[in-house]
Amino acid sequence: MWKKIVKNTPYSRYMSDFANQYKKNHISTTPIQKMLLAVGSATISLFDPCRAGIINNMIATFGETTGMCALQDIKRKMSNNPEGIEILQSQPRINSSTIDLNKLQNMPKNSLGFTYYKFLDDNKVTPDSRGYVQFIDDVELAYVMQRYREVHDLFHTILGMPTNMLGEVTVKWVEAFQTKLPMTMSGGLFGAVRLKSKQREQYMNYYLPWAIKTGINSKFMLNIYFEKRWEQSIEDLQKELNIRPLEFN
Repeated sequence: MWKKIVKNTPYSRYMSDFANQYKKNHISTTPIQKMLLAVGSATISLFDPCRAGIINNMIATFGETTGMCALQDIKRKMSNNPEGIEILQSQPRINSSTIDLNKLQNMPKNSLGFTYYKFLDDNKVTPDSRGYVQFIDDVELAYVMQRYREVHDLFHTILGMPTNMLGEVTVKWVEAFQTKLPMTMSGGLFGAVRLKSKQREQYMNYYLPWAIKTGINSKFMLNIYFEKRWEQSIEDLQKELNIRPLEFN
């Protein structure tokens, strides 16, 4: 349900479910507090990488407290694109209550919807795994960060990357060139350190060059209203975005 709350503002005409959720979860912090949160979350992520649940929270905190300039740039790019504008206005969410996974499962095998369902099923992940934005003070930028989080698995799907460390690092590099978010850059840099020797060789010879080329040359993926494109073939969407699947020589 939508409620009209403010007139004559580009993206705040209606109180969306996200805006209501944001009000409940937002934690107001000063610039100094944000700096301390950024340093603390980065330190824990780097020096105690075995605590998976806590690390995910720390990475999220680091992203929220260091990404303001990048989020403003992402919003600008979305504001200059008709599909991006529609996303900013309607603020769609991706979770199990907004997406009919059974419907996606029964779509054509080459469709985005089925390919996304298969990615979730094969990798045993759920669209409900993304935490709520807490430390971003601008509600519109908070939504941009939330959207980035919730379409991350769709990036994996379109790029054909699994959720193992090699796949995650590769996707992070594509995201880094697309979004300029500091958390994606640090994820690409420090995630590569954890690769095993065989993976590192593949990473240097194939995955990293492909990720850099794809990140630079592909169209801005956050401008895609994925929920309205479930029936589109994955091949057509890749061509539209100028994404060529990774090939090994």
